[in-house]
Amino acid sequence: MKFIKNFFERTEPLVQKGAKYHWLNSVHDGFFTFLYTPKTTSKTGTHIHDYIDLKRTMSIVVLSVVPALLFGMYNVGVQHFKAIGELASTGFFDIFLFGLIKVLPIVIVSYGVGLGIEFVFAQLRGHEIQEGFLVSGMLIPLIMPVNTPLWMIAVATAFAVVLGKEVFGGTGMNIWNPALVARAFLFFAYPAQMSGDSVWIALKDTDKVVDGFSGATPMADAAAGHLNYSVADAFFGFIPGSIGETSTLAILIGAVLLIITGIGSWKIMVSTIAGGAVMGLILNAFAGSAGLSPEVATYFSMPFWHHLILGGFMFGAIFMATDPVSASQTEKGKWIYGFLIGILAIIIRVINPAFPEGMMLAILLMNTFAPLIDHYVVAGHVKRRTKRAKVSA
Repeated sequence: MKFIKNFFERTEPLVQKGAKYHWLNSVHDGFFTFLYTPKTTSKTGTHIHDYIDLKRTMSIVVLSVVPALLFGMYNVGVQHFKAIGELASTGFFDIFLFGLIKVLPIVIVSYGVGLGIEFVFAQLRGHEIQEGFLVSGMLIPLIMPVNTPLWMIAVATAFAVVLGKEVFGGTGMNIWNPALVARAFLFFAYPAQMSGDSVWIALKDTDKVVDGFSGATPMADAAAGHLNYSVADAFFGFIPGSIGETSTLAILIGAVLLIITGIGSWKIMVSTIAGGAVMGLILNAFAGSAGLSPEVATYFSMPFWHHLILGGFMFGAIFMATDPVSASQTEKGKWIYGFLIGILAIIIRVINPAFPEGMMLAILLMNTFAPLIDHYVVAGHVKRRTKRAKVSA
């Protein structure tokens, strides 16, 4: 692959300031530094230099979601052939191929639109291409229903990149997780297309359509008082749902990689799961209260561990809540931030019948309050140190 590096080095003078193709400098630099370790260092300000840069960090995160992506492709095929009654007679390759054909265009549209906008903003501002969308471009498809139209994916991605990140200054400056901004945009702008039964399972193939089949997610079924899926099905992921959110096992494999490499905060992961478990136990205690309808009582009585493996709870706890830009930065703040996400997610999904899945709203809400949490954590540290200083004086 040396000829690729030689090509970039030979063409580098052509894109420098004042050169013929200077307007392509950001694009050239973006591809060059993505493929090879940058040969430059920071020129201004004070920076901490590490053996791993932002591109390598983003690459590890993308690698960590690959198990969820691959299983999601397979599960798309499983749900389709199960719906049309042909699962038992269909081989593994055909099942996976069906899912690949359905999911790959969503990934391509997400990256194509998002990176295209990133390139445009980099050129307009005259700065290097920022790498944050390497992760967002993969997370956006994974949190979408498989039958979401491609034009909706494109519009949501553009909204997330422009209004969810670039207006705040780009990567590292955004308030909310960009992937969740895309999901929230579609959820509120196109509720019928995002919450209807038909979006969760690819029901159509070349020659048949299944009439009267409900493809509702387990969360929607649970909200209606029907627990139709076993703990094993939910844990391994053989249930309807967004592409990458169904398999808790695949998500936990990615979590191990994030924790080992130090990229993801284990404190946020653990505290989010703990918050969800605590809220689930509290609701269990009120399941027998008078005045609750049978459907609501069933939802209240759902074991807390079932809450953790259904819907987008685990995916959000591992890959969304741990976003280092929009999450709390202080060590104590991470515990508080994650715990409140877990609490709010279960409250929203159980108490509010309009939102059977609460993880998205819980994370976005706590993204908003993360700076406030850090402020009070830091203020508390300063206050305690001031008191100790006065006593010692």
